[in-house]
Amino acid sequence: MQEPKHDQVRSRNEPFVAKTSTRIWQETPSIDNPYIAREASCYGYDLLELMSKRSFADVFYLLFRGELPTPDEAQLFEALMIGLINPGPRHPATRAAMNVGVGKTNPLHILPIASAVLGGDYLGGGELENAMRFLRKHQASSIPELVMPWTNAGASPENLAGHGIYGFGQKYGGVDLLTRSIAEQLLALPGAGNCLRFGQQLAEALNPYGIGWSSTGVAAAVFADLGFHPRAGGCLFQLLGAPGLVAHGLELANKPITAMPFVSDDNYVIER
Repeated sequence: MQEPKHDQVRSRNEPFVAKTSTRIWQETPSIDNPYIAREASCYGYDLLELMSKRSFADVFYLLFRGELPTPDEAQLFEALMIGLINPGPRHPATRAAMNVGVGKTNPLHILPIASAVLGGDYLGGGELENAMRFLRKHQASSIPELVMPWTNAGASPENLAGHGIYGFGQKYGGVDLLTRSIAEQLLALPGAGNCLRFGQQLAEALNPYGIGWSSTGVAAAVFADLGFHPRAGGCLFQLLGAPGLVAHGLELANKPITAMPFVSDDNYVIER
């Protein structure tokens, strides 16, 4: 038998740093104990001063952008945070949280389990990077020219992403009406940007085909307009939906397992 061939093993000769470093957070150690912080700052802003003068949305923005938002940016971002605070009981991630809660799993595990589902490729964080890059790239594009290859191919709702259009689609066979209303309310704010406006025009062009904004598309548009990096989009989407996931899981945590429906035998199919 011939021996399998392997690539030659070589040392990378990459020196490791002596200490980890971060631009995000600085702690001033106690004089008596260097492992205890007596002061902390986020990108140069004192934490206690932020607590007394800024909102949670402002500091959340600062943590990921490295700067505080303008009043218009803060208003837009906080409105989006509220709009995404709960994916809703129909969302697979929320259903996961509810099943975890009623199944008597440790409540501390509700969020990581449900958040993993919220990071998926269907109505989850897995869609965000592509949607953000799509909106940033095409925010000044001609919409008729953009959708022409898709319409010429049959205008199938399932094939939007196959033609490079991300952040839009159907929900249970139709337009997501609540998400459309959220987008319209965000557009009325002074901080609304080009990606959000372009996305709204695209959603209107797709409406005759029964297609509209997805929640991930609206999030992607606002994140892009506010300057967040596309690679961060999925994580941000998970974070903003986390309160609703935990709330639904905890709601069922003290209820009997019969509080959730059990799939009947008629719904099981055994293929022979």
